[in-house]
Amino acid sequence: MDILIKAVQLLLSLGLLVLLHEFGHFITARMFKTRVDKFYLFFDFLFPLPGVLNFSLFKKKVGDTEYGLGWFPMGGYVQIAGMIDENLNTDQMNEPAQPWEFRSKPAWQRLIIMLGGIIMNVLVAFLIYAMVLFAWGEKLTLMSSLKDGVEVDSTAMKLGFKNGDKIISVDNKEVKYIDDLRGSIILGHSVQLERQGEKMEISLPKNLIDQVASSKSFYLMGIPRPVYVGTVSDSFANKNAGLLPKDHVIAINDSIKINTAYEFKDARDKFKNKKITLTIERDKAIKKIDVLVNGEGRTGIVLLDLKEDDMEKLGHVQFERHKYGFFESFPAGVAKTFNVLGKYIDQFKLILSPSTGAYKHMGGFISMGNIFPAEWDWEYFWSRTAFISVILAFMNLLPIPALDGGHVVFTLWEMITRRKPSIKVLTYSQYVGMAFLLLLMVYANLNDVIRLFR
Repeated sequence: MDILIKAVQLLLSLGLLVLLHEFGHFITARMFKTRVDKFYLFFDFLFPLPGVLNFSLFKKKVGDTEYGLGWFPMGGYVQIAGMIDENLNTDQMNEPAQPWEFRSKPAWQRLIIMLGGIIMNVLVAFLIYAMVLFAWGEKLTLMSSLKDGVEVDSTAMKLGFKNGDKIISVDNKEVKYIDDLRGSIILGHSVQLERQGEKMEISLPKNLIDQVASSKSFYLMGIPRPVYVGTVSDSFANKNAGLLPKDHVIAINDSIKINTAYEFKDARDKFKNKKITLTIERDKAIKKIDVLVNGEGRTGIVLLDLKEDDMEKLGHVQFERHKYGFFESFPAGVAKTFNVLGKYIDQFKLILSPSTGAYKHMGGFISMGNIFPAEWDWEYFWSRTAFISVILAFMNLLPIPALDGGHVVFTLWEMITRRKPSIKVLTYSQYVGMAFLLLLMVYANLNDVIRLFR
């Protein structure tokens, strides 16, 4: 069921964004009185092979345009008359140019048509982020509120971090919110921190993103969890020790103070095969309960999965909240879009640098689906959709033939040199671009499949 919910969210998000992207090309083409022969969501052929398995699930012609739903659920396209695109239809190019064709339009108009999809994706991201901020506001976790430092995973420990470290800055730049911490560290070179009152610095390896991605968790470090009892496993003797849900463990054997789950685990491991006394807080009263620790250092206590708002109410963390009025949300949405775009570009640069190892972890549809939660959450769905819209805008602007950016490069070349590229050049570059995209798609999705069996 979890997989199904993620898949539905991914298809809905991609379907909406692809439709709007292609509409950007469609509306700008029509604005300049350019005929659009086809407008398809998904491909009606085996992409990127335009002559293979040509059929659609639905199609209807209205005026000069055939609107349809393709069978191959990856992307979509508009077929603009007089343009070499995914269909690689060059027959019409042998005929004299007609006034309604793309090739007969001035270069500046063709440039706008090519940028129409990218512009639409950016505008969609603006709008979605604005409405998310208007409807739900923004909640950021203040680093200064983490009195017990951060909780780290095994990857962070190998880098030299420890549970309880208080992060001061990354590359000597303050990280105000823990929401920005992981991204800052992955892109950073050094981390300045405080450990048991002593300030120190940890240098980060170039292939940090490779190490983090290989760990599968992507956690690195986060908010320490307080120790509240959820349940006690039936297979442990402590089931009948007297512990109740929501009991707050604050000490072991009176002398060991417990604020976090990592402190509880570290202390518990010192008493294997022994009895310990837990000091708990229950309904503002203090109680002591004896429990057994087995040979593996376990007590059978399953911690209560506290929500962030509950942790704030209990004083374990503090959030900075921002509420936006309707008109305030629009500039905030623009700012957030460019902030997300900037961070994505910085991360994309890591893929282009072999020493980082980031290229090893390129992902396909499975990775994209995993950015959605296993339960339906409208705030998260729309935030992820806006994020993907930003990615689509950036990726389509890359100067690769077969992408919008490739067409833009040829058009800019024509505007600068006053010379049009030949039909042969445009055709073969389209072949090369589509072959490259196919290899990239196979590589990314193969990575996903391999990760499933690791």
